[in-house]
This record gives sequence, C-alpha cells and structure tokens, in this order.
Amino acid sequence: MDVAVGLLLTFVGAGMLSAAEVDFTREVAPLLRSHCSACHGAQQQMGGLRLDSREAALRGGYSGPAIKPGRSGESTLILMVSSMNPKRFMPLSGPRLTSGEVDTLRAWIDQGAAWPASEITKDQTSPSTPAKPVHWSFRPVGRPGLPAVSTQMQVRNPIDAFIRARLEAEGIKPSPEADRTTLIRRVTLDLTGLPPTNTELDQFLSDSRPDAYERVVDRLLRSQHYGEKWARYWLDLSRYADSDGYEKDNVRPHAWRYRNYVIDALNRDLPFDQFLVEQLAGDLLPDGTVEQKVATGFQRNAVTNREDGIDLEQYRNEKLIDRTATFGTAYLGLTVGCAQCHDHKYDPLTQREFYQLLAFFTNAEEVDVEAPLPGERGPYLAALPVYREKRRTLLAKYHVDELQPAWESRMKEARAHPGKWPDWDKAYTVFQVQFHLDDADKVLDTDPAQRTQEQADLLTDHFVINYFRVIAKDVIESLKFSELRKQLEELKSSTPLLSQAQTLAEAAVPRKTWILIRGDYRSHGVEVQPATPAFLNPMPGDPAPSRLTLATWVVSRDNPLTARVAVNRMWQEFFGRGIVRTSNDFGRQGDKPSHPELLDWLATNFMDGGWQVKRMHRLIVTSATYRQSSKARPDLQQIDPANTLVARQSRIRLSAELIRDSALAASDLLYPVVGGRSVRPAQPKGVADLAYASHVTWKESEGPDRYRRGLYIQMQRTVPYPMLVNFDAADASVSVCQRGHSNTPLQALNLLNDPVFVEAAQALAMRILKEGPPAFSERLKYAFRLCLARQPTPTEIDSLASYFDTQKTMFQNDLKAAEVLLPFGVKGNDPLDSAAWAALASVLLNLDEFITRE
Repeated sequence: MDVAVGLLLTFVGAGMLSAAEVDFTREVAPLLRSHCSACHGAQQQMGGLRLDSREAALRGGYSGPAIKPGRSGESTLILMVSSMNPKRFMPLSGPRLTSGEVDTLRAWIDQGAAWPASEITKDQTSPSTPAKPVHWSFRPVGRPGLPAVSTQMQVRNPIDAFIRARLEAEGIKPSPEADRTTLIRRVTLDLTGLPPTNTELDQFLSDSRPDAYERVVDRLLRSQHYGEKWARYWLDLSRYADSDGYEKDNVRPHAWRYRNYVIDALNRDLPFDQFLVEQLAGDLLPDGTVEQKVATGFQRNAVTNREDGIDLEQYRNEKLIDRTATFGTAYLGLTVGCAQCHDHKYDPLTQREFYQLLAFFTNAEEVDVEAPLPGERGPYLAALPVYREKRRTLLAKYHVDELQPAWESRMKEARAHPGKWPDWDKAYTVFQVQFHLDDADKVLDTDPAQRTQEQADLLTDHFVINYFRVIAKDVIESLKFSELRKQLEELKSSTPLLSQAQTLAEAAVPRKTWILIRGDYRSHGVEVQPATPAFLNPMPGDPAPSRLTLATWVVSRDNPLTARVAVNRMWQEFFGRGIVRTSNDFGRQGDKPSHPELLDWLATNFMDGGWQVKRMHRLIVTSATYRQSSKARPDLQQIDPANTLVARQSRIRLSAELIRDSALAASDLLYPVVGGRSVRPAQPKGVADLAYASHVTWKESEGPDRYRRGLYIQMQRTVPYPMLVNFDAADASVSVCQRGHSNTPLQALNLLNDPVFVEAAQALAMRILKEGPPAFSERLKYAFRLCLARQPTPTEIDSLASYFDTQKTMFQNDLKAAEVLLPFGVKGNDPLDSAAWAALASVLLNLDEFITRE
C-alpha cells in the first residue's frame, strides 16, 4: 500500500472525514456498476472481488472483504479504487474514479454500507434484463410422468416409454431384440465382466419360460463376480493405484484393502448413499466399523511424493486440492478443481467456495489401521508371541536397542538446527518423506514407552534401513545391518500378520484453511470455514461442520447432482455413452442430456428405491431398450450417427481388464478367487526397468495368482502393466469418469504376442482337443461357443479350415516353429495338429467380435 493512501485510509477509518447521508441507488450503485462492467471477468487480478450484491461484497475475495460496514479504512474496495499501483487498481479500464467519487464510497461504507436487497449492480442483470436462468443440472430433481407411446412401440418398463416416445416423435423405429446368444453374452459381460460358460449358455437356450432372461439377470446379480466388474469403474473414479507415483513410486502394500471394500460393498448391494458417506467420513460415523474406516481409503489414493528435499507443506496442500477436485468429479460431476486459482470461468463456483470445500478435508490425517480379513486373527495371535520374540532377539543381536536412542536424539537436533550437519539434514529429510505414518515428527517426539507397537516397529525399521546415511561406511559394514534387514524381511514374510488398510482420521488439533492466492500454497488470503457451494442445496446446520456434514449434504435428496450423476454413469456403462455425454462435467460446459425427463425419472427412482444399485441395474438390463440388436442401420447413419436416441444397442469394445479376463476364461486359465492382494502376472521383459533409477521391481506371481482377473493386477503408476495401457486403461493419477476406446497396431501385436495371450491360446487349444469332439468342424463349433457363445457360419468353417491346413503345412516344414508355439503336446493328438490348433485358437482370441460386446 502506498504511504499516502495508507495515511488517508487511516484517517477515514478513524472517522476523521464525514459526509452527508449517501443514497445507495442514486450515488453508490452507478459507481459499483461501472466497476463491475469494467472489471467483470477479471476477479483474479482484482483479488477475487465481486460487487454485484451486498453478500458478494461482504464475502470479498482472498484479499479480504470488499466492504466492511463502518470501516472504510479496512475495506479492500477503497484500497483498490485509491491505489497508485498500476497493476492493482480499479477499474481496470476506462477513467479512474475521481476523488469525489472515492469519497462517496468511503462515506457510504462508514455510514454502514446500506444496500437494499433488491439492488443488483451488474448491468447485465438490471431490472430491464431478465436474470440468467438456472442451469438445468442445478435445478431440483423432479419426477416426470411417463410419456404416452403408441401400441407399436414395445414397452417392457418405464425406461422404454421415455426412449420410445422420443423415437416416435422423430419418426424412427427401434431395433428388434437381439438373438438369445447375443443377449446372454451381452448381459453376462455387462454384469460380471466374464463371458457365459457353455453350461450357462445351454441352460438359457433351452429355457422356454417367459421370464428366462430375467432369471439369468437375477443369477448374475447374485454372482460374486458382479462386484469385481462394477468395482473397476468406481476404482477409476477414485484414482486407485498400488503405488505412490512420482520418482520413488513406492509400493503401497495395503492399498488393495480399499479395493476389497468396494467389491464387497457392491456385492452386498450397500445402498449407494451409504457407500458415498462411508468413503467421505466412515471414520466419523458413530460406532463406525473397521470396514467403514477402510472405506476412507478413497481419499488415500492420491499420488504421494516421497522424494528427498520436497516441501512437505506444498505436497500436503496438493493432496488436499486433489481430494477436493476428486470429490467434485466423482460425487458431483463438476470440474471443481478449475476454481483452485480463481473463480470458475463457467460454473457459479467461486475460488472462496473451492477452499471452503477443501476446508472439510484440512483436518484429516493419514492413518494405517489393522483391518483383518475373516480367518486372519486366529493364526496371527497364535504366531505373534514367537514373532515378537524372534524380532526382539534379532534387534538385540545387532545392537539396535543400544544405537537407536542416540540416532533419535541427533535427528531431533538436526531438526532444531537445520544446516549445521548436512548428513543429518539429509537423514532427517528422508525420514520425513519416507516414514510410513502421516506425521513423522509426532512419532519421533513420542516417548518410546508411549509409542504403539506399530509406531515403534516402523521407526526401528526406518532406523535399520537408513542408519548408513550418518555412519561411516566401514562402521555400517561392521554392524551388518544389511544382513539384519534381510532377516527381518524374511521373518515378517513368514509370519501370518494382520492385513492393514490406509484410512483417514481427524487431527486432534484443528488446522486452519485459507484461500490460496492464485493457488500458491505460500500465499495465504483470508481464512475460510467449511461450507458447501451456495448455488447448490443448503448445507445442514452444524456448529462444527465436518466431513460427515459434507457427506450428509451430498447425498441429501435436495442435492440436484449426486443421483443424476450416478444414474448417468450407470447408463454410460450399459450403452457406451451417458444420457449426458460428458459424464465428468454436468456444468455449463458439459453437454445437455439427450433425454432429460428420463434422467430425472431414473434419479428419483434411484433415491425412492433406497439407492439400491442392483435394483437400478436390473431395471436397465431388463428394458426393451437394452435388449435391442446392436446391428448398424443404414437409415440411422444420417439421422443419428452417434446413436444418441438409442434406436439400437451399441457395440462396445471391452475394457482392458475384460479382454484379458475373457481370454483367460475361454482358455480355462482363469483363477476366479474374489478379493485379496494385487498380483504381478507375466509381462514383456524390460518394462519395469523403465522406472526411474530402477526403483520398481516386478517379481512375477507364481501359481494360480498369475491368472487372476485384470482388476487385481498391480497398478504401478510410473510403469503400468503394458497390456492395460495399450487397451486404454485409466490414468491412475486422476479421477477418470469414462475410458477411451482406441484402435492401434499395438493392440493387435499385444493379442498375438503378449505372454498371457500366447499362454491363453495354448491352453485354449488343449481344451478344444481334450473336451471337443474328434471331427474338425465339431471342434471348431466347440471353440466358437467357448469364445463367442455362438455357432460358426459355413463360410467361417471353410475359411478357418483352410487356415488350419496352411498352418499345419508350415509346421511340417518347420518342426521347430511347432515346438516353440506348443512345446508340450496333447496326449493322443499329433503334435503338428496341436500346434495348428494353438495357431487357430490365437485367431479366435484376436477376433474383433471376441474383444467386443455386441
């Protein structure tokens, strides 16, 4: 602030200037209106100020309130209109306010800043111009009546009434129902992510009861694989991964426990509103269970930087910003993160409101808790005494108990005197960023006798691993700590310990939240308290709002977004696109719904039905709309090329995980156990070496774990599993609402040469030769049913018979090639025949039809 201006404002604030009573409408409003018209859209440069209403002016921006009634000397508005700073003055364009106009504003504020409620100072919202209508998605959700449909339009449930009415209005006929083999393959893939077995196919095709299809749907909804399939889309939203990301990309050994929660919640049909509440505030629920605390792992999925020398406060703020933006995307379908640095450019979300949302998360601390699975506690308790005794003996043998106290003292000294001992500075920095708990200093400062067993073990393990940083090389070698580390790891891996989970808990000492000027964590604006955006439903009254308050607010029936967003994403999964195509953006930059009445009917039906997800899925897949054929129709090419009107079903390329799952299922390699830790199946050599400084190791899983579903493949952020990347798996660093579907040469190479698909082709060939009839054509029919759930056409039989003969001839001329393709023979079959069948099996697993849901 300039000295002259500062002195003048001091005099004004002290009441040394006076004026006659100021009339707002005649004298003040025109001045504010001229400011708004000149500076509208530049709130970032103007400190986030808005002067279009008294409420906005009192709220102010990150530099403080625009007006403080009775105190013009403390009002940011006066500072800005009086400023001599060429970069921070108002108005931005046009003539400056005269000294008389500035005095008018000062006098008005000192007299109490009277502002009639009816007065709006923006020219564009003056009484002569109607107010801008509320965006469709911000309006309350209503339950529309069902539209009338002619008798020619088949209606199985209310969904069809909305779709068919629109088609009727456009003069378009719906497609006929898909054939039964297509239908069972479609619904089985959509509900469980696996193809139907031959037995399931036979049972459905032979079932002549009118509700045969509905019986299949009910069976699939009861399947434990249902939760696996539908967990994947939610894990995309929650940016789930098994590693930290950034340079170190350390493995998160307990991340899978949150994935287990999601699978189990979906399988037991936990009401969706409760599902959302538990992930926001499961730790705050009265008498909360362990599983409800595990649910807060949703907020632990953010990337974490553990590089040496980072600014911990910076990355704490980045995590808070990520949690806030992810909440906006996953729960509200809004681009909330756009308001981190300034007011949202399109939606009515201010920067202040962004940080008020962030304030709900400020007090959360990262805590790992014991979260045992059924059957774990008994073996753990039995093994615990032996484990503790062996660990104590090892630590004593290597003199850890004698050395660690002095190390802890020196670490505290290094913290108190930064720069004095560079080696200890380095050790302390590593301790801060790599120590497993959220607050390393808190554990270091806790009296050893008061530490929990987990805290003590973690601190000791860190000491053993990192003591070399402050000790001479010859001394650390004489201590043989590398030998100790190996023995401690072997002891731990051979002991049945309890599973743990990454969770959140409220800090004992509340933290403050400020608006960050331009999003910079070093530049604090005004302090804010937790609150929800004003343009949505009011937050319930709570003297001390918490994450539980936010959770209650977001699932309120008055919230216009949560249910709409949820049912739209269900529709997206079943039809390839949502009723609102931009499922990540229900704001003003997003698309309008193609069927707005249907969207609201589904949302209200979802809430009225107790937020039961399985009930909604059943409703959708039993509709005539869902059961339509997906065959392309020339008559729709010009009218509706994107199939927005849903006059047919959509052909949808299977997601990356489901392509792999289908190949494993068809070949009978799939290990179908549900839940558990992540696995590392075979992948091309050298992939893990691409990680920075070789931090990542990929030890292939052994036994049946190699053949678990793609959902369980370890997601290593810096070097993700290449097959999943090639087929458009989600970026685990951000919340992803919809995956892309690309077609690239790499995908064909993957399906032909990836170790998993080569094994699948070999196993499928063995299965065909062992289980199928002896004749070639009958074996081929059996193979088609395994892979495509249908019979081959005569043309396909002829074409593949020719291919089989060609392959067999080639192998006769190159016996080594046959041995490479199928090194193990199939008892009772010619080795060349077996190799040719492996080649043919690879063709079937590479068909577009195999990797597509019709």
